[in-house]
Amino acid sequence: MPSIWRLVAILVLGAVGHAAAAKGPDRAWGNTFVPCTDAAQHPALAGTDCAVLDVPLDHAQPDRGSIAIFVRRFRAGGEVRGQLWLVAGGPGESGASFYSHIATLQAAAPGFDLLIPDHRGTGFSTRLCPAEEAPQSDGGGALVAQEWDSCFAALNAEADRTITFTISNAAQDLAMVMSRLDNGGRTYVSGVSYGTQLVLRMLALNIAPELDGIILDSLVPPEGNDMFDLSRRSAVTDSIGRAVLKACDEQAECRQYLPEGGHIALGRLLMHTDGMSPIGGNLKHQLAALLDFPETRAMIPFVIAGLQANDSAWLVFALARLEELGAPLPQIAQSAPSIPLVSLISRSENNARAGLTSEAIEREAAEYLFTSPLPSLLLAGGVPTYQRDESFGALPAVLPPTIVLQGSPDPKTPYIGALQHVTKLQARGEITLIRVEGAPHFILMTAPESFKKALQQFLGVYEIPK
Repeated sequence: MPSIWRLVAILVLGAVGHAAAAKGPDRAWGNTFVPCTDAAQHPALAGTDCAVLDVPLDHAQPDRGSIAIFVRRFRAGGEVRGQLWLVAGGPGESGASFYSHIATLQAAAPGFDLLIPDHRGTGFSTRLCPAEEAPQSDGGGALVAQEWDSCFAALNAEADRTITFTISNAAQDLAMVMSRLDNGGRTYVSGVSYGTQLVLRMLALNIAPELDGIILDSLVPPEGNDMFDLSRRSAVTDSIGRAVLKACDEQAECRQYLPEGGHIALGRLLMHTDGMSPIGGNLKHQLAALLDFPETRAMIPFVIAGLQANDSAWLVFALARLEELGAPLPQIAQSAPSIPLVSLISRSENNARAGLTSEAIEREAAEYLFTSPLPSLLLAGGVPTYQRDESFGALPAVLPPTIVLQGSPDPKTPYIGALQHVTKLQARGEITLIRVEGAPHFILMTAPESFKKALQQFLGVYEIPK
């Protein structure tokens, strides 16, 4: 496996593997829920219901066969007012990314069943490499050892199947399962990061079921905006990182941790290194990863002071804490990210520079203090790509009432990109942008109280119904 795939798995999506003994729930096919047989694997899953629904492999050619979409339900207590569907990001993340936040969601949406699908290619839904990414495989849902080679070989040998794992097909999956599992009450859908792109694609295709409202957490920039596409992720990340250093430089108690000359001198220092971390790996990637949580972001001055003194203890501590904060649900094969799906969708839809080279990436990175591994994931090769369809960049004909929660220092989906997107969407319906000061990406995870307050107000519920 090329080293960049493992790097992305660690720094972008979390842990590479999970316990091989992890097992998925037994599957009950049809438009109904049954008790999840994996509910005893973790306290967060207790009492959950599961359903597996068949959808077309390719919605444009439904006679090509079907795939499975997995949905887990967390039931509301007391009277059920409706459903809140939660769409994960990634694009390689499964619905398990929400499981650690169920308490916050239930407090924010009392009376609402929480329905969490694994979009195609993730979790317990049909994967791009069904054998290598199966729960009972060597790495559980993750790829390990020789599975990388066999998986990528199969993706290329069966390219016609691979390129059906598109955003538009995933959006049609979502619309189909939402319609089949509708309980007749109020219906809301919430997406995070890539999940916001998927939800908006469903609306642009004019296939969404009737919705009472939409919650967009960490909204992606408008499709086709080349300034913020994934090939320029390092520029976005670096701008946030430099803002953090500049703010430190303006406070005497923080400035003492920077080299003489402040953040400008630090920039010169880092740009003239080879980028290697004293603990191995890419130092600029590691510093960028620390921007993902307020707690680790606050450690950056201490990390820098340690590096100046040839002491990597703070760097080791900060990265360990980052892993704890961002770790997916342990011992659940469903949590393992799909790196092949990240590559497929990122290269096919969210890369404005198809001719990007490793030399160009290195040249640009030399000017940055904080860099992302994602641009390297966009280099040609590995997984086949597909052509964008006519829905790329299209706006919904009608937008249901919508709120957008966006962190001011988001190093992944920048606030200015969200603002541009909201401005475009305003012509299609009522939409409100809520700026969450100091919060980075994924407001539900990094600023849960802000998320809860905003959602309660949006839903108009403040008490658990009797």
